[in-house]
Amino acid sequence: YHAQPSQGTEQEKMDYALNNKRRVIRLVLQWAALYGDLLQEDEAAMAFLEEFYVSVSDDTRMIAALKEQLAELEKIVKQVSEEPKAPQKKHKVLLQLFNTSDDRAQKRQPIKGSDEVLFKVYCIDQTYTTIRVPVSSSVKEVISAVADKLGSGEGLIIVKMSSGG
Repeated sequence: YHAQPSQGTEQEKMDYALNNKRRVIRLVLQWAALYGDLLQEDEAAMAFLEEFYVSVSDDTRMIAALKEQLAELEKIVKQVSEEPKAPQKKHKVLLQLFNTSDDRAQKRQPIKGSDEVLFKVYCIDQTYTTIRVPVSSSVKEVISAVADKLGSGEGLIIVKMSSGG
């Protein structure tokens, strides 16, 4: 955020610094907008956002061109810090996509919307069941299929896990 070139005129150095600051602010704005609900649960992320906001706020005193982005940043920081935390759910469910055959033995083919995938659905009580849904299924459709299989849709959440093993 505070990168400075070692060469160039003072105007070139200021333009370089302003462009870098704008890029970093834009990146942080996109990050916070995308992950806002998750950031509120992370103290380090919230501390970073607040510290970053203060830093940008200080810079706007010297660089008026950052004021518009400061207003956006302020709105995001307030929004993230004021969102109420989600209440604890009764049932936490983990969906894990798994392949039923050996990848090496399969010929690589494009995935079609009509192809189906198999999910293992893990419940908090250490049990699991499986569901088969089309690749083109939306999250809502996957949750609906899980609710139908489990007999209840109350408190279902989707968590994605992946592993190199």
